[in-house]
Amino acid sequence: MRLTEIIFEVREDEVDGGFVATALGHAIATQGETMEKLRAMVRDAVQCHFGDGAAGGMPKLIRLHFVRDEVLTV
Repeated sequence: MRLTEIIFEVREDEVDGGFVATALGHAIATQGETMEKLRAMVRDAVQCHFGDGAAGGMPKLIRLHFVRDEVLTV
């Protein structure tokens, strides 16, 4: 069965800056200081994870789902 899409949850790293991406349903996580670097790191992480064929077929698409928490005072 070929995986067609993998989804990453992306959050801003409030402590160190940059972004952290974690794959949903797979043991893949990476980070990047900018969005451009994060995209490159996500692609690399997916290729490393699926590249040997052990984890299944390489997905056709990578979806980045951005999560942003906002705290308001009352």
